[in-house]
Amino acid sequence: MRECLSIHIGQAGVQMGNACWELYCLEHGIQPDGTIPSNKAAKPIEPETEQVDSSFETFFCETASGKHVPRAVFIDLEPTVIDEIRIGNYRALFHPEQLISGKEDAANNYARGHYTIGKEIIDTVLGRVRKMASRQILTFF
Repeated sequence: MRECLSIHIGQAGVQMGNACWELYCLEHGIQPDGTIPSNKAAKPIEPETEQVDSSFETFFCETASGKHVPRAVFIDLEPTVIDEIRIGNYRALFHPEQLISGKEDAANNYARGHYTIGKEIIDTVLGRVRKMASRQILTFF
């Protein structure tokens, strides 16, 4: 099985990522809180072969409580766009550590974003991506 880790960066990346995850949930029958209704859980693709549709596992990981959490990290220097996810309909879908924001934006200044403001959150971002990636690697062994 192949697993994807999505990284959404900046205002446009975060907004498109949020729309994509809403669509993935709709396509796979996952509720905004990450649960799958019991009438939709693990239905066979082809009844005669009894293959179970687990295609959503490419994008979601299942917690011990049965909740499906996206394999995604949202990153922005400015908090308002990520705050929209934190208070939106799908707020319970994402783990709070997956939503990383700074305190101010770079004001369309690359050097400011790269050398000053971006340096404040880069360690947090790299640590979170490393943690999510290593969790997926461990499942292969």
